[in-house]
Amino acid sequence: MYPIYIIVIILIIILLSSFFTVKQQSAVIVERFGKYNSIRQSGLQLKIPIIDRIAGRVNLRIQQLDVIIETKTKDNVFVKMKVSVQFKVVQDRVYEAFYKLEYPHDQITSYVFDVVRAEVPKLKLDDVFERKDDIAIAVKRELNEAMIAYGYDIINTLITDIDPDIQVKNAMNRINAADREKTAAEYEAEASRIRIVAKAKAEAESKRLQGQGIADQRREIARGLVESVDVLNKVGINSHEASSLIVVTQHYDTLQAIGAENNSNLILLPNSPQAANDMLNNMITSFAASNQVSETMKANNAKPKKDSRIDDFEKPSQDLYSDDI
Repeated sequence: MYPIYIIVIILIIILLSSFFTVKQQSAVIVERFGKYNSIRQSGLQLKIPIIDRIAGRVNLRIQQLDVIIETKTKDNVFVKMKVSVQFKVVQDRVYEAFYKLEYPHDQITSYVFDVVRAEVPKLKLDDVFERKDDIAIAVKRELNEAMIAYGYDIINTLITDIDPDIQVKNAMNRINAADREKTAAEYEAEASRIRIVAKAKAEAESKRLQGQGIADQRREIARGLVESVDVLNKVGINSHEASSLIVVTQHYDTLQAIGAENNSNLILLPNSPQAANDMLNNMITSFAASNQVSETMKANNAKPKKDSRIDDFEKPSQDLYSDDI
């Protein structure tokens, strides 16, 4: 009985080993007596026990390989670059991917090193940052041409990091900071200029309005004085007496306004109505003298000027006449 049980168990094991499953997005290489037999896709598969065996499984999903490269730029700056290569096995070329290339990652890394170290030394450091997409395209083009023969398709290549030497980065940061400070200084200077111009315009407008206000004030004061003199003339007070009275009145009004200020330190010297009257007389005398000088200048300018050429012509004739006599 026992040998029968053993045979049944062996048969069951052999039967179960005849079936195997293949995961989605993968392929299985089946060999028969060590020779390639077939490629099995996803699902439940059957093989001949003992005769057939699974030689390997190939991943058909997109994979990524990160390659770190150190190279030198045209301006002799060493940089570390990280290149990410996204690739996958072409589903129709699983045989080439499995049998022709044993270490695909090493092969891809070698091509990336070769292309990057051929392209970057042609560029300066600033150009490397600006044209990193061009470098990535060149890497992808070279990899596609080389790896398609082995059944690999390069989906994309990305330069995800460019890391110069620490001293170079510090120098670049200082240059950037200096440039930004220069720009900020220019903006601050422009803002200061605008503020100065605006302040000057405001002051000019203020002075203009202030002058206009003073002119209007003096015009109204003069009009008021004229009206006051007219009123006083109507009651029998002449112009000189009226002017003296107005000056004395303004003098006391000024003293009253100064006295209303608690913190005023102003002192009037001399401080008497007679001083105001003397000031009025002096002003009248000055105005009269000024008018007399002005009339004299007008009279002199109105006289006709004798032509000097006539004098020069007449003088020799007189001398000649005197000689004849």
